[in-house]
Amino acid sequence: MKRLKLVPLAHLMLLVLLFSGVALADRDAEIRDLKLEKEKLNSEIQKLNRQIASTDSMLKADDSRYKTLSQRYKADTERRRAEIDSLNSKIKAVAGELQTERNKQARAKNRSDNVAAKRKALRAELAGISKKLEAQVAETLPWERESRLDRVKSLTRDIESGNASEEEGFSRLKSLIAEETKFGDEVAIINSPLTRKNGELINASILRIGNQWMVYSDENGTVFGTLVRKVENGKVSYEWNEDLNLEERAAVRLAIEVKQAKKPPQIVNLPVSLSVVGGEK
Repeated sequence: MKRLKLVPLAHLMLLVLLFSGVALADRDAEIRDLKLEKEKLNSEIQKLNRQIASTDSMLKADDSRYKTLSQRYKADTERRRAEIDSLNSKIKAVAGELQTERNKQARAKNRSDNVAAKRKALRAELAGISKKLEAQVAETLPWERESRLDRVKSLTRDIESGNASEEEGFSRLKSLIAEETKFGDEVAIINSPLTRKNGELINASILRIGNQWMVYSDENGTVFGTLVRKVENGKVSYEWNEDLNLEERAAVRLAIEVKQAKKPPQIVNLPVSLSVVGGEK
């Protein structure tokens, strides 16, 4: 009876041992798996540590680079601010110089405008004087009057058109006035054909004493005349008065012969009646 009871117990023990062996084998396998997992984790931890170390190194490098860049940026900013301040100073100085130059130009323009206005007024004054001289020449003795009048008219045109500067216009006007003044002072004689009052053409010696006397005598000394100035309706004209008395004829003959050197130099008394403005007889 007791033997029969031990047999199952042995079996039971054997079964326990079998199961224990299997359990131990599974435990060893699990332990190996855990070790492998641990090694794998350690490897990953080391990898992560290396990555962290590398990241730290990169962060340190970035931090150093950032500090360097910050210092450069600060230095560059300060340099640029200094340059900007310098440029602003230069711009301000140039602006001041430009404004000064503009003021100078404005003053120069004002002076130029004043000069131009004065020159314009001077041209107008010169043109006015030239026209007055033109009118006077047109009413003076008919002695080369057309050529004298053409010179004055030419000057008037040049002044009004601007072809003659103010200096040139003044110089020419002064010269023409001097010529007309000389014309009023000189004594001249010419031998020239002359148309008498009755239309007869004769060869005559014509004597002009300034702008006061203009007389003639024919080549035979038989016909005499004196120029008379007439004003009709405000218009001046000249014509010969050939109705002279003996005293006037003698005075005309003597004056012409003295000028022609046919008589010795002497003072000749010309009657007032022979004056250009003496009136017609």
